[in-house]
Amino acid sequence: MATELLMPKLGLTMTEGTIDEWKKKEGDAVRKGEILYSVATDKLTNDVEADADGVLLKILVAEGETVPCKTLVGWLGQPGEAVPDGAAPAAAAAPAAEAPAVGAAGAAASAAPAREAGAYVPATPYAKKLAREKGFDLAQVPATGYKGVIVAKDVLAFTPAAAAAAAPAVKASPLAAKVAADLGIDLSAVNAHGRVLAQDILAYLESTREKAEPAAADAREETKPMSGMRKAIARNMLASVQTSPTVTFNLGIDMSEMKRYREQLKAKEIKVSYTDLLVKFVSKALTEFPLLNCSVEDNKIIYKHYVNMGVAVALDNGLVVPNITDADKKSLTEISAEVKELAKLAREGKLPPEKLRGGTFTITNLGMYGIESFTPIINQPEVAILGVNTMEDKVVVRNGEMVIRPIMNLSLTADHRVVDGSVAAQFLQRVKSLMENPALMLA
Repeated sequence: MATELLMPKLGLTMTEGTIDEWKKKEGDAVRKGEILYSVATDKLTNDVEADADGVLLKILVAEGETVPCKTLVGWLGQPGEAVPDGAAPAAAAAPAAEAPAVGAAGAAASAAPAREAGAYVPATPYAKKLAREKGFDLAQVPATGYKGVIVAKDVLAFTPAAAAAAAPAVKASPLAAKVAADLGIDLSAVNAHGRVLAQDILAYLESTREKAEPAAADAREETKPMSGMRKAIARNMLASVQTSPTVTFNLGIDMSEMKRYREQLKAKEIKVSYTDLLVKFVSKALTEFPLLNCSVEDNKIIYKHYVNMGVAVALDNGLVVPNITDADKKSLTEISAEVKELAKLAREGKLPPEKLRGGTFTITNLGMYGIESFTPIINQPEVAILGVNTMEDKVVVRNGEMVIRPIMNLSLTADHRVVDGSVAAQFLQRVKSLMENPALMLA
């Protein structure tokens, strides 16, 4: 018996997903545990495995299309098995008594919604791409997608001839009809109030000429729809800027002792990165400055008696911030192992959803790119984020003498609704003190 393939719900907040890639084609043999397709959500991309051996019978949602969770996206079954009736994730069919006895193409055309000329036509990016390639007018394509959205299979099933036959005749004046025939203009594409007149044809020609003029420039540009993750990043960053009045504070830290400390650990075969060290030392400072580790909700300050440290991980298609739970209670080696594991899972698209929720503070590191200072954007609902910059040898004065020291700049962005400048400055000074004197971690 054929098995339904559904858009999975990968987290409590997930409402829809995008088919990022089908790993198998229709008719391909599939073994249990093999990856069938990948799903892009607003946070990450996940691979979906087959639950049984069989054959991919039918793909119903094409790559690039976004559908709600639990939507039927395909069928898995045995070789030669028929796909069950009503397999497509379409809107409910009309009652049998009202269904006209026409061919499939004619039925599709008769189901086309009435759209006013020039009205917006909702369609998925992939459906729009297919329509452009085939030269179809999307306004004539019947929609079977969620909430009347045209999806790829609608375009693939569309027959212009059937649509034209089903379309009502356009009324036009004799002169307008002659001009349209001479110029090869489809009267149904002309905007008119009632009967099409000659001046309507002229207005149509002017509008199409205006649209055609920038064609040469368009060839030098390319437009691509945002991925689900990129849309989420854009939405979250905009919301953060609109929510929090922020101030960014920059402070240089002498990393001489930190470098020495790291070398001592390395000699004992304990390999840690500067990010690992920052998580440990910043977690310690946050326990002493609870305002930097809180959140704001309905004019209330929510203090967190734990530190869930988010560490930003850059991916090819965006950015995710997995959290190290209770970082303030973990050893440096535990933190190091967890940072590596979370980064690995993030790049493989296998991060558990719970690791992307509940953060209290975030560290984002651009030091490997040589950045000297930047203004990180707060990861809501947190109230602060620490940007880590490059480490450079600089000339500084120590005990009245000029010496060269490895200096790293830290950039702290704080929400001024709850974190005053003096508190943010004291917090940064505490981080500086700990990192320049690692022995203080034992105090």
